[in-house]
This record gives sequence, C-alpha cells and structure tokens, in this order.
Amino acid sequence: MYWLWYCALGGCAGILAGLLGVGGGLIIVPVLTFLFAAQHLPPEYVLHLALGTSLATIMFTSVSSMRAHHGRGAVEWLIVWRITPGILAGTLLGSWVAAHLSTRFLKVFFVLFLFYVALQMILDIKPKPHRQIPGTGGMFGIGSLIGGISSLVGIGGGTMSVPFMLWCNVPLHNAIGTSAAIGFPIALAGAVGYAANGLMVRTVLPPFSLGFVYLPALLGITVISVLTAPLGARLAHSLPVARLKKGFAVLLIVMGTKMLLSLF
Repeated sequence: MYWLWYCALGGCAGILAGLLGVGGGLIIVPVLTFLFAAQHLPPEYVLHLALGTSLATIMFTSVSSMRAHHGRGAVEWLIVWRITPGILAGTLLGSWVAAHLSTRFLKVFFVLFLFYVALQMILDIKPKPHRQIPGTGGMFGIGSLIGGISSLVGIGGGTMSVPFMLWCNVPLHNAIGTSAAIGFPIALAGAVGYAANGLMVRTVLPPFSLGFVYLPALLGITVISVLTAPLGARLAHSLPVARLKKGFAVLLIVMGTKMLLSLF
C-alpha cells in the first residue's frame, strides 16, 4: 500500500517540478509526514525524515526537469554557476540547524511557509523587474538565504528563486528553467546534510534509513517522478501556468491546515 502511495506521490511531484518550477517538495513533505505517521515511524523524527527524503528525491527530479528545460534553451547557466556557492553553504548550514530543532517547531515553520507561498500564488505577487543580477557577494548572500530556507522546508527553492530572477529581469520561462537547475545543488547539499546529521540518532530511526533519508520512499517517489518531470516541463510551455498555480495554492492551504491541526 505504501509503495503505491510513494509512486503516486512521485508522479505528482515530477509534473509539478517541471510545470511550476517548485521542485515538488511542497507536496512531498506534507504527504510524507502523513504517510510516515501512519507507518508509526519515530514521531519525534517524522518531519526530519520527510524533509531529508524530499530533498533527496529532488536531486533526481531536478536533473530530469533541468534537462528538459535546457533542451528548450530556458536555463540561464551563468546565474546557476554564480548562485551555487551560496546555495551550498546555506543549505548545509540549514540542514544542520534543522537536525537540532524539534518536529513541532519545524512543522510550524513549514506550515507558515506553505501559507506564505499559497498567498503569493493566489494574489499573483510578482516583484517588478527593475534591476539586474547582483555581483558575486550579492549572489552568495541570496543563494545562502534561498538554500537555508529551502533546507528547513525540504524544497528545491523555486518559490524563492523564481521571484528573485523575475525581480532581476529574467523572463518567466527562463526563471522556471533556471530554478530547476538551481534545485539540484539545493537538493544535493540538503540530502547530504540530512543524511549525515541523522546518523547521530540512527539507533532510533527505522530500518532502511540513511540518516534522515528514508530509502523506500526515496526509491518509490524517484522512479516515477523522473519519468513525469519532462512531461511537466513540456506542459509549462503550453498551459496557463498562472491559473494552475492558483489551484495549487488552494491545495497547499488545505494541507497546511491539516498539518496545523495535527499539532493540537
């Protein structure tokens, strides 16, 4: 039963990664939280496992989505290379911090982030493009911030990197494609960080866990998501993405509310 859920989740995450540039983590984390709780995994580490596993899956979906966007010339590689050092530093630091935070705190932080993203999508809040890409120091700072927050909520950073690039006069489709490429260093550093930090408590984690990465879920989600991510990337060039984001925002609000209620 759980394998079927993992595969279905992977299909949804792959399409979202290519279509909306959000990496799928906004769906993967809450659904895995519910599934891991139903499987009676250690409750004090359920969200840590969901975050680490989500970032590990995004390593694969981002590569598949990135290749599809690159084939359409929609990846600004200069931006990727310049922001990656900050991304790696911020994500590794964020995963270390997350390992020392309680599940309750991480859940509240994640729910607040979900509501922020949903509001941003519903109101179609987009920064006005009135500047260019900053210099090396600015890119390191922005990358560190995006990486740090992404590691705390288990996402590929698209909800932050896309608005940033729009602010810097990058066209929407190129911002989405570049976001998919930026998602890889976020996911790689995040997965390594959660795996390494989780090894400190490995005696209480379930079998088939690599630190805070739950391998059965990683496998089930990845196998399907890698196949569906290119489909999402193709759809991004032919469907009304802005309208679809509003529907996705409603789903985020529902899941966030359910997670919030689970705290009481």
